Amino acid sequence: MEKFFQVKEKGSTVKVEIMAGLTTFMAMAYILMVNAGMFSDLAGTVGTTPEKMYNAVYIATAISAVAGTLLIGLLANLPLAQASGMGLNAFFVYTVCFGFGLTYSNALVLVLFDGILFIILTITGLREKIFTAIPDCVRMAIPAGIGLFIAFLGLQNAGIVVLDESTKVTLVSFNLYGGNATWDSVMPLLVTIFTLIAIAALSAKKVRGAVFWGMLGGTAAYYILGITTKSVYEGFGDKFNFNPFAAFKDFGQISFGKVFTQGFDFSAYLENHSGSSLIILFITTALAFCLVDMFDTLGTLFGACSRGNMLTEKGEIPNFQKAMLSDAIATVCGSVCGTSTVTTFVEASSGIAEGGRTGLSAITTAALFFISMFLSPVASLIPGCATAAVLIFVGVLMMGAVLKIDWNNIEIALPAFLTISFMPFTYNISYGIAFGLISYIFLSLFTGKAKQIKTGTLVIGILFAIMFFVTH
Repeated sequence: MEKFFQVKEKGSTVKVEIMAGLTTFMAMAYILMVNAGMFSDLAGTVGTTPEKMYNAVYIATAISAVAGTLLIGLLANLPLAQASGMGLNAFFVYTVCFGFGLTYSNALVLVLFDGILFIILTITGLREKIFTAIPDCVRMAIPAGIGLFIAFLGLQNAGIVVLDESTKVTLVSFNLYGGNATWDSVMPLLVTIFTLIAIAALSAKKVRGAVFWGMLGGTAAYYILGITTKSVYEGFGDKFNFNPFAAFKDFGQISFGKVFTQGFDFSAYLENHSGSSLIILFITTALAFCLVDMFDTLGTLFGACSRGNMLTEKGEIPNFQKAMLSDAIATVCGSVCGTSTVTTFVEASSGIAEGGRTGLSAITTAALFFISMFLSPVASLIPGCATAAVLIFVGVLMMGAVLKIDWNNIEIALPAFLTISFMPFTYNISYGIAFGLISYIFLSLFTGKAKQIKTGTLVIGILFAIMFFVTH
């Protein structure tokens, strides 16, 4: 281990690396439950139950996390970790499947294409050039837009924000006296709010794995308060299969390999759309996957490495190409397993803060993700009101990106605002990127700054514009 990971040379010890890997796992273990819970909404479209869909994607998420984290540890020797990215999973479920009308398997093809394209772009060095083609005002706004989108999903999943005929959305009723609310309906709402505040308080106190522990605390509160309701324990034993290997069976039947066996059948989409519409949708959606993943990975790599003083003398990320290649290969693995794009998690910064400096830390995190595959029955007990709080909290964290935007400069503020606002308002991440880019291009043209528009920016903007005219 010393020769391979150069632990002493990096100023660390084996014990410190293992503890750092444990810290990183605790900080990002929530993705297993949150990602599975999000994908369980697709159960009806796949022809299965939410419980089975949850099990299948739980295993898919764990396997892809193991693969990605092992790769970045072994290839790049960095103390980072990878898993299905927040925001990218919401884009997959709510935009690509529910919004555009593609099937679960069709959407996996887009993720597969994303991963293969990333491998090619990483090897050829073109990945950075595409990244620089996106103007800063749009690039900085994307995380904030995704954060609002995720928080909106969390509020809806919790049942706090509901549909309304006059205002479209409104706050659910908490009125137990004379209103339509009952204790059975209000109790989970209160648990979501309690869980959110608990996570925030733990984070403020710098507790390791604050999100994970807060979610567990919310789960405990839900089942304790469940004694006072009629619905929580009704048919409780029938809902869950406590055989740890049952999830693997669901994984094999529902998600594994579906990208190849069913993914390339777009007949359902073509019943109501033209072939040209499918081509444009495929290109622009895959591009949106690529852009969001690219910003996630590059931003996280630089931020995490700089926080741990791990940048090279030139201020570059060590083993950058290998780290990006790990991300790309892991995304391909995720598509085969049946989950959304895999990306580097910013939560790995918690492990770096504990002293992690080498790939041994990543190997430890990967080992814990492997063990967690056999704990799916326990994970399935976590209620939706607890995972909804996690979505809202992640949204809070992602809003920090707005601080980097110069809101006093309208040429920057308008594209940034449209990028941020269109994501939650249209329930679509790609629409936010599209309107941000298109507005940037036209503002540059009308203010006499056409020369600042890069060719790549123009091409991407035109593709998104075509998408609106062809797919709607």
